[in-house]
Amino acid sequence: MSDAVEATASAEHHHHGYIHRKDDYLKRLRRIEGQARGLQRMVEEEKYCIDILTQVSAMTKALQSVSLGLLEEHMNHCVVDAARQGDAEAAVKIKEATDAIARLVKS
Repeated sequence: MSDAVEATASAEHHHHGYIHRKDDYLKRLRRIEGQARGLQRMVEEEKYCIDILTQVSAMTKALQSVSLGLLEEHMNHCVVDAARQGDAEAAVKIKEATDAIARLVKS
């Protein structure tokens, strides 16, 4: 089994750090989904490009906010729990976090 599959299988057996704010994340993601539909509508209706770009920026910031919240939850729960389990587990979770940060910075 690959490392990613093992990590996913392992993660499915315990609660993730964000679970206590799951409803909040879902509300925010539904709002973002609505923003995406609004953007599609704006393009279909041939709205002014700057107005579309303004909405893209708002949607991007909303996604970044969700990402940063999830990253914080990961650090506060998954990484801290892994650190309690030992160096090897902590190293895996820290690597996951740094990889996620790298992806967010590139986006």
